[in-house]
Amino acid sequence: MNPWEDRYQDGETHWDKGEATPCLLQWLESETASGLTRGRVLVPGCGFGHDVRAWAEAGFEAHGLDIAPSAVEGARAQTPAELSNASFVEGDFLNDDPDEPYDFLFEHTCFCAIDPAQRDAYAAAAARWLKPGGQFLAVHYMLPPDEDGPPFGTDREEILERFGQDFELIGDWEPRSWEHRQGKEWMFHWRRL
Repeated sequence: MNPWEDRYQDGETHWDKGEATPCLLQWLESETASGLTRGRVLVPGCGFGHDVRAWAEAGFEAHGLDIAPSAVEGARAQTPAELSNASFVEGDFLNDDPDEPYDFLFEHTCFCAIDPAQRDAYAAAAARWLKPGGQFLAVHYMLPPDEDGPPFGTDREEILERFGQDFELIGDWEPRSWEHRQGKEWMFHWRRL
C-alpha cells in the first residue's frame, strides 16, 4: 500500500501549485547560484516535477525521485522533450541508495510530508545521496510541531540539530514564498562535510 500513490490516483494533490516554488526560482536567479558550477541535482519527493524543471532550465542535470508512480508519470508527461536534462524515476529516498552521489540536493515539501519519526532517516539519506562537498538547499515549513500532518511542522533548532552533524551551514534566511506561505517557510543552504 502506497498512501502517496493513492493521493495522486484520487487527485488529492493540494500541495501542487502548478509551478516551481518561488524560493527556488529566487535562489536560482541569485548571484550565489549564478556562480555555481552546474552539476547533478536530485529533488526527492518531486511530485509533478516543477522544481526539477526549474533546475534543468537553469542548466543543471536535474533528477526527480518520487515514491508514487503516478507522480513520476505526471512529471514526465509535463516535461517538454527539449528539456532533456530533466529526468524522473520512481524510488524511495529514505531507503534506496544512489547509483552515484549528487552534487546538489533540493528539499521542498518532502521533509514535512514524512512522519516525524522518519526524520533521522531523512537526514541520513540526505548525507548518503550527496557527495562530500555537495550542496543541500532546503526550504522547510516552519509550523509548530504537531501530529496532525502532513504537513508536519518543524523549527530552526530542529533543522540545525538534525543536519548539523553531516553538513556545514552556509546560510539560512526567509525566502520569497507563495502568499499563503509567507512567514512560514525558511531556507537553509548547507555543504556536505
